[in-house]
Amino acid sequence: MAEVNKRDIKPAKIRLKEIADKATQDAWEAKNRGEKIGWCASNFPQEIPTTLGIHVVYPENQGAAIGAKGGGQRMCEYAEGLGYSSDICSYARINFAYTDLKECPELNIPQPDFLLCCNNICNCMLKWYENLAFQLDIPLLLIDIPRLDAYECDQDRIDYIRAQFDYCIGRLEEISGKKWDEDRFKEVMAISQRSSKAWLKAVDYMKYTPSPFSGFDIFNNMAVACVARGRLEGAEAFEQLAREYEENIKNGTSTFKVKEEYRVLFEGIACWAHLSYTFKTLRNFGINVTSTIYGPAFSFLYQNLDELMAAYAYVPNCNVFEREVELRVKDAIKNKVEGAIIHMNRSCKKWSGNLYELERQLREQAGIPAVMFDGDQSDPRVFSEAQYLTRVQGLVEIMAANKGQKEEQSCE
Repeated sequence: MAEVNKRDIKPAKIRLKEIADKATQDAWEAKNRGEKIGWCASNFPQEIPTTLGIHVVYPENQGAAIGAKGGGQRMCEYAEGLGYSSDICSYARINFAYTDLKECPELNIPQPDFLLCCNNICNCMLKWYENLAFQLDIPLLLIDIPRLDAYECDQDRIDYIRAQFDYCIGRLEEISGKKWDEDRFKEVMAISQRSSKAWLKAVDYMKYTPSPFSGFDIFNNMAVACVARGRLEGAEAFEQLAREYEENIKNGTSTFKVKEEYRVLFEGIACWAHLSYTFKTLRNFGINVTSTIYGPAFSFLYQNLDELMAAYAYVPNCNVFEREVELRVKDAIKNKVEGAIIHMNRSCKKWSGNLYELERQLREQAGIPAVMFDGDQSDPRVFSEAQYLTRVQGLVEIMAANKGQKEEQSCE
């Protein structure tokens, strides 16, 4: 009977997809019941809407999904036809197009009654959400998180963030008619810690050789870390994912179905519109991604309210550069990577602006070769298959030569 029950359990990746889909469906149902629902920036403190029982959806997630399903170019071109520059983030352009069209065959989300914005990702978010608030004539609630200019988040910043945190709670109570519950808040924080710890535990199994999973699984499984981190079902699914990877280690199996010849760090947001090509090209060379900052960045660890506020300052694009370098170098060394593939993302200018120096630091501090390729998170027009293939081939040649030298030295 136990074996039957075990076989009946859905794989974690299926559960995670269903949870992400359900978050959107729950928002639709809430909208249909007449409740106020919002559009939310991905790194806005999810503890606030989750505690209040307010449903939100994430335009960045929609932009990634539309890009992955082949609708990115159509939506970007529509937005450009409305007058938006092609230099604007493709997530924003897709969202502007959707705001005007109000439907998209790849993924529909309910229209918002309010907006939750946080600029720890980039300052593009400010103008993006200000534009939406003006166009839709709805409230915009902003938590401004100053970029760190030191390694640690200082108390002044923590107090500044906390004041805005409290203000947003009050305004959302007014907008939604729902009341804040401190006991529920503590419960949501505890669940969020379970989710974050389990997600980080699962990702950390990349340090094993060979890795028990394909690095691109992170891109496919990470959505719940954004949309349902404070929900019990999200924590349980991530805990199951960690158990599955641990079982793969014990059994000597992996979701990466070819021999792991090389291990690399992948820097940046995935090219959602070319996810299949970027993955298959690496797989054809036996290259597995065993280090990436992007997916794990949606885990927030804290033990008290001050640490909760500081956690939202320790995200990519908000950290001081030295901390960003240290995160990657440590992860590259721990996970035994032999090279780095860096996505120069046209959409994410804040992230891409530091990448030339980051590439130099990786080469010097981690002792690995690195290559860059041009792309975009959801606009397929910027990416070149030929360029990507050439860069990967060049990296393989260097990694093969380095591996050969090490083998010769070990024989001497």
